[in-house]
Amino acid sequence: MTKSFRQGQILKLIRSRSIFTQEELGRALKEGGIDATQVTLSRDMRELGLVKTTDGYRELERETPNLQFATLASEFLQDVRQAQNQIILKTAPGHASSVAVALDNEVWPEVLGTIAGDDTILIICPDTSTAGAVKTKLLHLLES
Repeated sequence: MTKSFRQGQILKLIRSRSIFTQEELGRALKEGGIDATQVTLSRDMRELGLVKTTDGYRELERETPNLQFATLASEFLQDVRQAQNQIILKTAPGHASSVAVALDNEVWPEVLGTIAGDDTILIICPDTSTAGAVKTKLLHLLES
C-alpha cells in the first residue's frame, strides 16, 4: 500500500463520515484492508492538514487559494455532453487538466472521478440520473 493511496483513503473516510479519534480512523482503514500504525496515522494526518473539530477530523482550509472551478469553467469550458453515467467536457486546448483539478478540489460527492487530456475531461458519475444532475449543475454554473 503506497503512502499516497493510504492518505487518499483517509481523506475519503473523513469526507464521508465523522471520525473522532485516530483509533477509529485506524479501524476504518483496517476494514478497507489498510494496516497503519498510530505513528503513521499521526504523520499522515499532519501532512494532510487535518484538524480535530466537534464534528470529527476535517481538512484545514488551504492557505493559498486555488483558482475556483467556476472561474476556470467560465473561461475555458466550451461544451458539456452526457454519455450515460459520464460527462464529457471540452475545453480550450491545454486547459483540461487545470479545469479537472479545480473540479476535483470542489469535492462534489456526485462525481466519482475525472480524467483529463489536453482539451477533454471525462467525469464519471455513479449512474445516469446522477450524471444528468451533474450536467445540469455544470450548465447552471456556466449561466452565472
